[in-house]
Amino acid sequence: MARVSSPASFDELKQLISSRYGELSSRLRQIAEFALEHPNDMALGTVAAVAARAGVQPSAIIRFANSLGYDGFSDLQRVFRSRLVAGSPSYRERIDTMRHKAEADRKTNGTDSVLAQFTGDGIAALQHLRETTRPADMTRAVSILARASEVYLLGQGRAFPVAYYLYYAIARLDLRAHLLDGIGGLLHEEARAAAHDDVLIAVSFKEYSRDVAAIVERAAARGVKVIALTDSPLSPIARQASVSFEVDQSPALPFRSLVAPMCLAQSLVVALGHQLASRGGSS
Repeated sequence: MARVSSPASFDELKQLISSRYGELSSRLRQIAEFALEHPNDMALGTVAAVAARAGVQPSAIIRFANSLGYDGFSDLQRVFRSRLVAGSPSYRERIDTMRHKAEADRKTNGTDSVLAQFTGDGIAALQHLRETTRPADMTRAVSILARASEVYLLGQGRAFPVAYYLYYAIARLDLRAHLLDGIGGLLHEEARAAAHDDVLIAVSFKEYSRDVAAIVERAAARGVKVIALTDSPLSPIARQASVSFEVDQSPALPFRSLVAPMCLAQSLVVALGHQLASRGGSS
C-alpha cells in the first residue's frame, strides 16, 4: 500500500480512513471501525489498551497508524486528542450522563423514568447532530435535490420510516418522488428506473441492509447521485454517496432512536423548499 501524507485534523482523518477503507486488510478494517466508533478510547488509551479493546495485537495498531501516513501510534493519537480537547462532550458521554440520571430517577419515579431516559437520549442526539453536521454538506445536498429530475427514496427495516417521511414531504413540494418499497419482491427492478439526472436518497444504519447497499452501489455506477443518511463514514452507502450525513447511533442503546435522523430529514426538506421558492419553484 502506498504511503500517504498523514492528516492533521480529525475530519481529514475520517475522510482518509473512509477513502482507503476498501484497500485495508480485514484486521485493519476492524481497527478503522473501532477508531471511528470509539475516538475517546483512541485519544486516551495506551497502544496496549486500545489493542485489547479493539480485539487485535498492538503491532496491528502500529500498522494501522503507518497505513495512514503516521510514524507511529502516538502521532495518530495526537489527532484524536486534538478532537477531544477542541470538542464538546461526545454523544456517548452525554448519553451516559443522562442514563445515570435516569437510573437515579427510576428509584423514585418508577416507569416515569422511561420517558425521561428517551427524551434525554433524544436531546443528546439532537445536540450532537447540530454540532457535527457540516453546513457545506447541507448546501450541497439541497443543491443536488433542487436540480434532480426525479428523487428516489430507499430505506429498509428501522430506516424505512425516515425514507417514507422523505418521500411524503418531497412529494408535497410537487417534485417527482418514488418510494422504493419492494412490494412484490421488485425492489431492485424499481431501483433500476433511476437515471443519471435523478437522485437517490438512501437511509441505512447498522446492521446495514444488503439490498440497500447493493442498490446504492449500482445506482452510483450508473451516474445517479446518491445522498446517504447513515451512521458512519465507513457505512457501505457512505462510500458511494455524493453527500453523506453520519448520524451517531450509540450501540449502547437497546432501542436506537430515530429522533436525529428524522430531524435531519425534515431539515433537508425545509431547506429544499426554501431553495425552490427562491428560484420561483413550488414551495
